[in-house]
Amino acid sequence: MSAATTQFPPRYLRTPEAARFVGLSGRTLEKHRTYGTGPRYSKLGGRVVYRLEDLQAWVELGAKASTSDPGGGQVLPAKRHPSISPAYAGQPRR
Repeated sequence: MSAATTQFPPRYLRTPEAARFVGLSGRTLEKHRTYGTGPRYSKLGGRVVYRLEDLQAWVELGAKASTSDPGGGQVLPAKRHPSISPAYAGQPRR
């Protein structure tokens, strides 16, 4: 983290702001959250918030230099994937 960002508290974005930041619709970001394919998020009361660092890391996960570049990771489409379970799966209900 750079010295400039350590002076300020982390910046949190609500879903509409976060969606604009990554260039998606709010609904698509909600679907990613539901299927466990999206960026990390936090719940503050009933509000969903995203840290800028988590959004940037998620976008960087899909970064590629060319069409043949396997890249370091993969950003999956916002749909159900049998190999992916939502982050809350297996967690006790409250």
